[in-house]
Amino acid sequence: MGGVREKKVEYFNKLREYLEEYKSAFIVGVDNVSSQQMHEVRKALRGRGVVLMGKNTMVRRAIRDFANDLPDFEKILPFIRGNIGFIFTNESLQEIKDVIIANKVAAPARAGATAPEDIWIPAINTGMEPGKTSFFQALGVPTKIARGTIEIVSDVKVVDAGTRVGPSEATLLNMLNISPFTYGLTVVQVYDNGQVFPASILDITDEELVGHFVNAVSTIASISLAIGYPTLPSVGHTLINNYKNLLAVAIGAGYHYAEIEDLVDRIENPEKYASAAPAAAAASSSDAPAEEAAEEDEESEDDDMGFGLFD
Repeated sequence: MGGVREKKVEYFNKLREYLEEYKSAFIVGVDNVSSQQMHEVRKALRGRGVVLMGKNTMVRRAIRDFANDLPDFEKILPFIRGNIGFIFTNESLQEIKDVIIANKVAAPARAGATAPEDIWIPAINTGMEPGKTSFFQALGVPTKIARGTIEIVSDVKVVDAGTRVGPSEATLLNMLNISPFTYGLTVVQVYDNGQVFPASILDITDEELVGHFVNAVSTIASISLAIGYPTLPSVGHTLINNYKNLLAVAIGAGYHYAEIEDLVDRIENPEKYASAAPAAAAASSSDAPAEEAAEEDEESEDDDMGFGLFD
């Protein structure tokens, strides 16, 4: 009993040390993860983070004991359930997440396991004897006999995503040496500087954030202008609209001042400004016909000299 108490105290001290040293932590699911995989993850995170496993009851008790000094960590208590562990880090969360989920291994189908995605059997020659044809027929897999062996004639989905693998499906997949499952660490939740959020938040790019921000500002400005309530996003639009009204009143009243002389001149003499653009366009377009005419003259001269006979 004394040894168990000492181990608990040691674990509590280590957990508190990590909670104080690291600003971020991943709560990771470790279902179906082998000890070798855990070793590979620890090795990949060496110098960038630490992995800590422990019984959920001990973790919850330790965090409650630390609540007075570290109250922010109480937010992770609802997620401490099931087969989970912790990865503490001060590095980039996105990079550490990529390391965590990168280590996956293929695994054979097991009866009763839930399929994470649709499982298909490809059209292949199984190499099996014709006597097993009935087994394929029972599962609705189209086959034919080719060179004395069973051949699957088309791709077949045998298990839908989210459903349990039946004994017959598991047997068939194992007979064909198909390992449809992959197992590895999964990120349950992320703690960062007092905030707890799902791992999907880390997949949001800077471009998406800027886009959402711009859309929100535009929406606020539109609503503010519609109801006549000034806000910071709408002030610039209000000033511009008011200045346009001022220009309209000044021009309508015939009151001209230095800042609108060019505008007044454009309104009173539109032909002067309209003729400038076509002239420039005509000048640029006139160069091309001249070059084409020169090329045609050269070709005609070649024809006169007899060089066009072989075209």
